[in-house]
Amino acid sequence: MLKFIKHNLETISGIEIYPIISLLIFFFFFIGLYTWVFTYKKEKINEMSNIPFTDAETNDTLNS
Repeated sequence: MLKFIKHNLETISGIEIYPIISLLIFFFFFIGLYTWVFTYKKEKINEMSNIPFTDAETNDTLNS
């Protein structure tokens, strides 16, 4: 089945750029995600991680 698809794709001019573009999008997305995670404030992470342990009244004040 792959030989049928590969044969059709070989006839399209400029098709070889699409795998490169998709790899770059994938790479830059995860680099951006990596930098966002490691620059996120530790206080905010600790605050969000303790939300399940607080009571309902405290959760209402945090959400508003």
